Amino acid sequence: MKTLTVRFFVVAIFLGAAAVTFGNPFKSKIVSSDDSVLEITVPGDHFMKITNFSQNGGTDRAVLEVVLPGDTENGGSTIILAAARIDLSTGANVLNAPEISGRATIAGPAIVRVKPVVGAKIFISYKKERDEGSGGGGGNGGASPTAIPILPTPTASPTATPFFFPTPFGD
Repeated sequence: MKTLTVRFFVVAIFLGAAAVTFGNPFKSKIVSSDDSVLEITVPGDHFMKITNFSQNGGTDRAVLEVVLPGDTENGGSTIILAAARIDLSTGANVLNAPEISGRATIAGPAIVRVKPVVGAKIFISYKKERDEGSGGGGGNGGASPTAIPILPTPTASPTATPFFFPTPFGD
């Protein structure tokens, strides 16, 4: 009975360590009106999935701005998502229904910025994942295909075999 308890304890420790290590890759941040600009860097071989972007309070709408490094053609940045307001009890939006939060996926390299809004708390929930399927078709991570050498194989050639068949006599 003692060994069964020890085995159970060891298994519980391994499962608990795995749950803590791999359990929740999502991160959440809160930006208050007196905070600085939140900047999240997305490396070139990653992408970022935003699952919740909401705002409580304030009169202006919080926005998610993406800056692409080296993009001077488009001015360097663009707004891709507006925060869903969850507190509509003040101002002109008193009678509006609650909004549905939008989602976005941003491929790296990029810098994601959330600027604070006066009188508001902004909540963002996201996760960054490695881009395993880059490089076009095949999903091999952009690696070039490996050449497989094709060598000629020896084949058997037919040879004449001296074999005599008996023939019947007398018909």
